[in-house]
Amino acid sequence: MAAVQWDPQQYLRHADLRSRPFYELVDRIPGTPTRVVDLGCGPGNTTATLPARWPDADIVGVDNSAEMIDRARRDFRSIDFRLGDISDYDPTADAPDLIVSNAALQWVPGHTALFPAWIDALPSGGVLAFQVPGNFDAPSHALLHDLRNSPRWAERLGGPHRAAAPEPGEYLDALAGLGCTPDVWETTYHQVLQGERPVLDWMLGTGLRPVLGALTDPEERAAFLAEYAALLDHAYPRRPYGTVLPFRRIFAVATKH
Repeated sequence: MAAVQWDPQQYLRHADLRSRPFYELVDRIPGTPTRVVDLGCGPGNTTATLPARWPDADIVGVDNSAEMIDRARRDFRSIDFRLGDISDYDPTADAPDLIVSNAALQWVPGHTALFPAWIDALPSGGVLAFQVPGNFDAPSHALLHDLRNSPRWAERLGGPHRAAAPEPGEYLDALAGLGCTPDVWETTYHQVLQGERPVLDWMLGTGLRPVLGALTDPEERAAFLAEYAALLDHAYPRRPYGTVLPFRRIFAVATKH
């Protein structure tokens, strides 16, 4: 499928819920870093909270979406936001003592292979901290996978999930094997969404981006979204207080020996 095209405004529609795992990740980071790099910083709304935690730190945000970086630069002028791809990131130029990433590594196939270079560039006591979705078997993603691979859509949209992440134990093994003390855990948030078809609205900001990039014809896009929305309505029925979207997240904070 086509390259992922990001929409900062759509992504930020659920900013509070998307940001919560980042804050809980940062709360577990030890020490007082002086040079922080946020990989996959998106529109910069969470990166911009880091100076309050570490006011003396130099902070850099990196993202491969020009739309996201433009929004971040517009909204948060005091932070250095750069256009760049996580898979090509070379930490030696920045000399960070903290590399952090929030819900971005799942878009980088085989991202654990990048860890050795990142850890090697950290000083003793430096930290690699990240969180990724762990819900790729949830109905929101399983139904999307099945629909993309159905006879009507398979030719253009078929294939495995574009995003993926290892299980917590795999991260634990990888980070421990690199001379780190790893703190790895998972949390499932039972998010209560409001509005009409809110799970579809949530997915329009993230998991549906590759589909939207591939379906450029408005009628075809509308047809696909209508099919997917009907499946989501059945899987996530509205309750009197809203629509519940369980969302599992995987966290890791690795401190270099």
